[in-house]
Amino acid sequence: MLNLLLYPFMQNALIAGSIVAIVAAVTGYFVIVRGLTFAGHALAQIGFAGAAAAILLGIDPVFGLLVFTLGAGISIGVLGREIRERDIAIGIVMTLGLGCGILFIALYQGYAEQAYSILFGTILGISRTDVLVTLLSGALTLVLLLAIFRPLLFSSYDPELAEARGVPVRGLAIIFLVLLAIVVSISVQIIGILLIFTLLIGPAATARRLTHRPYVIIGLAILLGLLYTWVGIFWAALSNWPVSFCIATISFGLYLPVRLLSPSWQRRRPTPPAVGLMDENIPHYSEQMAREAHIADRQGLPRITTEMRDSL
Repeated sequence: MLNLLLYPFMQNALIAGSIVAIVAAVTGYFVIVRGLTFAGHALAQIGFAGAAAAILLGIDPVFGLLVFTLGAGISIGVLGREIRERDIAIGIVMTLGLGCGILFIALYQGYAEQAYSILFGTILGISRTDVLVTLLSGALTLVLLLAIFRPLLFSSYDPELAEARGVPVRGLAIIFLVLLAIVVSISVQIIGILLIFTLLIGPAATARRLTHRPYVIIGLAILLGLLYTWVGIFWAALSNWPVSFCIATISFGLYLPVRLLSPSWQRRRPTPPAVGLMDENIPHYSEQMAREAHIADRQGLPRITTEMRDSL
């Protein structure tokens, strides 16, 4: 089995898969916390329309996919100011994108093999150029996420309190959707549009069932994402089965027992409330700040009373 590492296609697949697994795991945590799983699915669907448009114009489908997902992410962020408005905006933008995708495929005279391959992923067929593009895009995404990590984490848990503290909640939401669009664009080359949740949601969802500490969740999600990717690629290479199926099967196979068993050990330790919840029964502001600091310490979250506020 180790002989497979001598082949360039396996080297490219493992390098690109590792990059995507790391970036998707970090981004996936915020996707779950912020309730944006529907947005991740919608951006992947809209990306297909971008790939179809690029093929119709005779350019690389990846560039069309990136342009469409970025445009959709910004549109969702601008139109969906509140949670109830956001889902409506996502649905409207997604249907428009899918309609455009169908039109572009109908206008294309040949067989749009490249567009269809994006649906299922072609990780074993990517080139060194694709690996380089994935590396640059992934590095850019991680750098930007690190730059906004603390305020993004704060606003994800309690956007109302974060906005009251002067955090640009809406601006962060748009920036994060742009980063999510980049992650989706580089992920579909590996896992495909139809199974984008496998790397974007699967590792983070499993890790979140095992611990409540954000930094531990992200670290564990990265390890799980790498495990899914590496085992899935080797499994696909040895069995000649689709990589997307292998990775999705491993992800589900680990998530299911964790999901079923997690209630039993979570009963033994009560889950602390979310950071920043305002309790109307507490009359004094100082008492509320003390409670928030205590809850933050229990959850392992950044302190939102002094350190985090000063860093924003």
